Amino acid sequence: MLLLGLPSLTWAQGEKWPDKPVRIVVPFAAGGGTDALARVVAARLSEDLGQQFVVENRAGAGGTIGAEFVARSAPDGYTALFVSASYAASSNPALYRTPYDPVKGIAPIGLVANLPLVVVVHPSVKAANPQELIELARASPRALSYGSAGNGGTLHLSAEHFLQMTKTEMVHVPYKGTGQAVIDLLGGRIQMMFSDFGPVLPHVKAGKLRAIAVTTEKRNPVLPDVPALGEAVPGYVVNSWFGMWAPGGTPREIVQRFNQALTRIMTRPEMQERVRAEGNEPAHSTPEEFGRLIQRDITLWAKVVREGNIKVE
Repeated sequence: MLLLGLPSLTWAQGEKWPDKPVRIVVPFAAGGGTDALARVVAARLSEDLGQQFVVENRAGAGGTIGAEFVARSAPDGYTALFVSASYAASSNPALYRTPYDPVKGIAPIGLVANLPLVVVVHPSVKAANPQELIELARASPRALSYGSAGNGGTLHLSAEHFLQMTKTEMVHVPYKGTGQAVIDLLGGRIQMMFSDFGPVLPHVKAGKLRAIAVTTEKRNPVLPDVPALGEAVPGYVVNSWFGMWAPGGTPREIVQRFNQALTRIMTRPEMQERVRAEGNEPAHSTPEEFGRLIQRDITLWAKVVREGNIKVE
């Protein structure tokens, strides 16, 4: 009898969730792009579900500290992670021995936004498109340097993936954040970088930087004349993202209710406008679709890290 009652008990848990505040952990410091979007989403979830969603920052170890905290929390739907592809979800498992199973130890909830990347160069670089950049790099191996927001992050690995696929060599210059890398790119101290749209788009529009490719499968409507990198490098697609997951073992009914609320929020025009203002694309997915995306990225970055012999301290 007890076993027969379990499904209805789980369903009841899902029906009444949330009946107390929900903690959304951001695995990075307050004030960054991940934190800002997480707070907007938390506020909308509070309005939609009539319960408080509170953002808590647990930064450190490239996002692993916050991710581990959530993975080890009670699987009851009252702790979730607001995660970016950059570190805590997909590249960290390739770089660190994560203290949680990045597939079985989590319960994917859903996507929030896609983050297209753009390849930008200093105006002094004599390349107006991806093919010319490839030819330039092949003619003078390691003559070009590229910056990133840090060793092992998505910006670094996206560039390394490009170099591996084109069999070219450049010098990687890691920075402590995108801002300093952009400053040095504007000053010509590095020649190029893969970047989120937000930090570089104003400089592209002002003519201080040249956008030569986007990393998504298709061209981006914000830069319609800029080709997709895959047009010159068949098969190259990198799409960073924001999403949410809960501890592994969280009841499916709670995950579904959480996902439905997230989908309602992300399909509202005002939220879509808010996300696009940062150069990103609003998104939503089923938990299963998000889980497949995480696994795909883990596989991709593991291959890039292995072939590039990339290590982090």
